[in-house]
Amino acid sequence: MAYLRGQGRQAGLGYLAAFVATAIVLLVRRFVLADLFGPDAPLYLFLFAVVASAWFGGLKAGLLATGLSALAGTYILIVRDGWFIADTGDRLRLIVFLLSGVTISWFAESMHRSREGADRQRESLRITLDSIGDAVIATDAEGRITSLNPVAETLTGWTRAEALGRPLQEVFHIISEWTHERLEDPVKHVLAEGRIIGLANHTLLIARDGTERPIDDSASPIKDAEGTILGVVLIFRDITERKRAERTRLQLAAIVESSDDAIIGMDLEGIIRSWNRGAEQLYGYTAGEVVGKPLSLLISPDHPDELPMILERLRRGERIEHFETVRVCKDGRRVDVSLSISPIKDESERIIGVSKIARDVTERKRLYEQLQEADRRKDEFLAILAHELRNPLAPIRNALQIIRLAGDDKASVEKAAVVMDRQLQQMVRLIDDLMDVSRITRNKLKLHRERVDLATVVRNAVETSRPLIEAAGHELTLSLPDEPILVDADSARLSQVFANLLNNAAKYTERGGRISLTLQRESSHAVLRVKDTGIGISAEHLPHLFEMFSQVERSLERSQGGLGIGLNLAKRLTEMQGGMIEAHSEGLNKGSEFLVRLPAVSDSPTQPHPAAEQEDKPGPQRCKVLIVDDDEDTVTSLSIMLRILGHEVLSAHDGVQAIEAANSFRPDVVLLDIALPKMNGYEVARRIRQESWGESMKLVALTGWGQEEDKRRSIQAGFNHHLTKPMEPTALEVLLKELCPRST
Repeated sequence: MAYLRGQGRQAGLGYLAAFVATAIVLLVRRFVLADLFGPDAPLYLFLFAVVASAWFGGLKAGLLATGLSALAGTYILIVRDGWFIADTGDRLRLIVFLLSGVTISWFAESMHRSREGADRQRESLRITLDSIGDAVIATDAEGRITSLNPVAETLTGWTRAEALGRPLQEVFHIISEWTHERLEDPVKHVLAEGRIIGLANHTLLIARDGTERPIDDSASPIKDAEGTILGVVLIFRDITERKRAERTRLQLAAIVESSDDAIIGMDLEGIIRSWNRGAEQLYGYTAGEVVGKPLSLLISPDHPDELPMILERLRRGERIEHFETVRVCKDGRRVDVSLSISPIKDESERIIGVSKIARDVTERKRLYEQLQEADRRKDEFLAILAHELRNPLAPIRNALQIIRLAGDDKASVEKAAVVMDRQLQQMVRLIDDLMDVSRITRNKLKLHRERVDLATVVRNAVETSRPLIEAAGHELTLSLPDEPILVDADSARLSQVFANLLNNAAKYTERGGRISLTLQRESSHAVLRVKDTGIGISAEHLPHLFEMFSQVERSLERSQGGLGIGLNLAKRLTEMQGGMIEAHSEGLNKGSEFLVRLPAVSDSPTQPHPAAEQEDKPGPQRCKVLIVDDDEDTVTSLSIMLRILGHEVLSAHDGVQAIEAANSFRPDVVLLDIALPKMNGYEVARRIRQESWGESMKLVALTGWGQEEDKRRSIQAGFNHHLTKPMEPTALEVLLKELCPRST
């Protein structure tokens, strides 16, 4: 419409120009040039009016000017008779004038149309260049800029007005992305070679403000119809986003390829399209073996509906996370996997494929099952621990009641004391086993190794286990060698191992059964075998026999006590001394055999120290003992026992009282608890050691804290000895003999 309006305005000006030009020529001819030309040349001057009108208004304006000029010239300048031109020459001149006017008008119209077409084409090209997303710069044959579009203005930082006429390299500054060296002007290449030239790879455009942008594309020659190069057009674009996307793609590809997880791409028909290194490692197939094949080759035959279900959910746009299933490897091996599967969408949110991540969870499922089993065993262990700790309490409570009711019945009191002692020993053994396992687990257990005769160790173990064996009515057979079999070991810990095996044989053998213990040398090893006619071990339980909290039979009717840690402890103690332990059984109710193998040595056993032979020397004089404990029953029972043994006793119940009593009583020995009110035992010991009267006192820590760290702190605080509750009374008796002054 704007073009048509412009055309209308131009036509109106042309018509006006026809009237005005015709009038001006007429006036000039008549009043200014009449004397110069005379009456014989009246019409050709009107051609100026035709030219002017046709130039401004085109064909119609020119024809109008031609007609007006012919009328004006005929009416005013040509002699006529009415409207008839009498002179043949005048008629001929008029015809020539009219033909000339028409010709000039037609020629002017053609020029108008050519110019308008060129203008329209130029305007269309300008609008096109301004509208496209690429930057366009045009130069002449000298490499000077003739045009640039708005995108080029934005990328270079130069406006059209500023850039026109400037050399291209001044506006279009490009460098290498890698070396940052300036690159050669592409226009020179085009002008020299006359063909399209692509820009160098990894090109950066430096804008006027110094901004760097990666670009690409090409420069082309501008040629005329004869093929002469008139200039160059340079088309380029900002590829920052494309570069970023490419880097992201490469990073993702590197991550996918280096991932230990299997990452698989497939289409919506379940056909494998990509296969990373993790997939090769997990399933055993190379990419060449599976790409283009259906995923179903990995799916177990017992899961036939799994893939259709997965694909149907993905077609609905669902994401599947942590889906655990089974896959079949190339070698037929089955693996447990956890799958995360996502639909892949294009820019229009259309689902075009599937990405699947598979992780091998075989070991995790085995860690989980093991944890469940360990948790189950822990719960069972706690239940058994509570049971085993309660069991001795019943006879102890009954024995106490017997003592209260017995009066002068010394036999009943003595039997009750024996029961209490036996049950207390059972509780101590349970606690000792727990402490030993804890020490071994934390690598805190220390062995006191010496050269010992295993026969002696075996006899000690038998004496420890004999009460249990005899109580069950078992027959015990020993077979020991005549010659000593020597080992480098901790005799107490080995005795603990052997006694444990004998105790197990006694507990898991029906009453009146047979137990045999055999010791012999086999080559360079000492081998001990404990065999019984008991309930035996099933093939299912045999591999787990030495695990923590493991017991052969846990049913109530077959329960024989114990925490399920004895065999684990025996195995660890044996291995710590360079040996090994094995278990054998032909099955349930067919008995069992345990074998301990230890490295044997050939030298003589270590002789006991002379100090060990001094136990039977005369006892001490009366000893002054201070007992410090906040537990009233502990203080009362210990005080009674020490007074019966002939010692003088005083007690205190907190840390402050302990220091005051030590100052006033001046005891020979202080039996001091650690966890005390007002001031702990460590601080009490330090305060006593700071006093002149406390320097020679014998301080004995008597506490439930029995870890190595507790013992170390006791020594640092000034204690002479550290005893752990519950204390063996005879051990305290022996210690007091060592600490108290002897009679002269």
